[in-house]
Amino acid sequence: MTQVSSHTHAISINPATGEQIGNYPFQSPAALDAALARAASGFSVWRRTPLQKRSQLLTALANALREDAPKLARMITLEMGKPITQARGEIEKCAQLCEWYAEHGPAMLNAEPTLVEGGKARIEYRPLGPILAVMPWNFPIWQVLRGAVPALIAGNTYVLKHAPNVMGCTYLLRDAIQRAGFADGVFEVINVSPEGVSTAIADPRIAAVTLTGSVRAGMAIGAQAGAALKKCVLELGGSDPFIVLNDADLDDAVKAAVIGRYQNSGQVCAAAKRLIIEQGVVEEFTRKFVEATRQLVIGDPLAAETYIGPMARFDLREELDQQVRATLEEGATLLLGGHKGDGPANVYEPTVLGDVTDQMTSFKQELFGPVASIITARDADHALALANDSEFGLTATIYTRNLERAKHLADELETGGVFINGYSASDPRVTFGGVKKSGFGRELSHFGVREFCNAQTVWLDRR
Repeated sequence: MTQVSSHTHAISINPATGEQIGNYPFQSPAALDAALARAASGFSVWRRTPLQKRSQLLTALANALREDAPKLARMITLEMGKPITQARGEIEKCAQLCEWYAEHGPAMLNAEPTLVEGGKARIEYRPLGPILAVMPWNFPIWQVLRGAVPALIAGNTYVLKHAPNVMGCTYLLRDAIQRAGFADGVFEVINVSPEGVSTAIADPRIAAVTLTGSVRAGMAIGAQAGAALKKCVLELGGSDPFIVLNDADLDDAVKAAVIGRYQNSGQVCAAAKRLIIEQGVVEEFTRKFVEATRQLVIGDPLAAETYIGPMARFDLREELDQQVRATLEEGATLLLGGHKGDGPANVYEPTVLGDVTDQMTSFKQELFGPVASIITARDADHALALANDSEFGLTATIYTRNLERAKHLADELETGGVFINGYSASDPRVTFGGVKKSGFGRELSHFGVREFCNAQTVWLDRR
């Protein structure tokens, strides 16, 4: 029941029932070679396709996604358990992403002037080629498109190796892309074993690699890309701090913390995992946070009112439960939850751990599920020190009415993003990525467009 792949197949299991709903044989070496050949051939055409045409196709994709939203959202829910209302929101966010890049992407590729006299030198942005993308299951459509759309508008082609438990979502997305009018080779799907991924990375037709996943996966993929002398972008784990200072609007902070921690049943990299609360308000914040968490609706992920659905994989629920048990044995207090749900659904109750210290498991490790850890900070400086005391550095949140102090703290936070008086989120208008073991490289905004471009110097008449 826990298996999501074998040596020969990708397997999709409904985490709400434990039943297998899909079985997808891995492609043969010949089929992988053919897919890479199509991506390389497609690149030779796509890179020369006018930007206006690329933008029009992105707009067409936005329309196709909205047309397919019911079946796409349902497949997300069936394959990885995301509550259906959130799954629908994911599809709409993807459509808006396509529209935003259709409007703003071309300008990001304009030639840039330099300081060379007479305007004789400029920087041109040229696509690199086929990009291999190894993507996770937690946002089966958004994770793919937030990397693919900027790469595609830049003129690259995209080769997707998706997580084995969401291959149904993968093929539905491919269908929408094809129906939008993208030519063969522009967006290719490969369903291969880890050995097949290694083969693709080493293949000279692949120009660069991007991965969203665990630290262990990032180390493996990064090493292989480095050995092949290929650029890579890695978006890895996170244990994001959510700082609440004494002068914060507690009702707003609690509301944001609940959403930031429990959306997608807590299975988000950039999420409010470590709630670092200044001691003057920690008691009141904790009381309000526990009560708000208690109100979250747990149930059938296909029901519109459900907020907490099953975790995507049974093995990950076991790992999460072990981390909670270890933290409690280390002296934390169980304030809510802490148990697996009854019945066949792979549910873990929304959980709140109090009295967590910087020596405990839930502070030092990433908890990828519906578990919040509350840590007391003596003051703002102590909160900052606790926030930075992590091997991760994806995003951080600060709640305070003193914006100047918040900006000062943001200057010192070792994260790729800081959100003041709002929970972390990805948005095409701003860049997304991390530092430390949260990875390197950037997605979204103009950074995402240019990550997989050759910044080419063109110097005219240099005499």
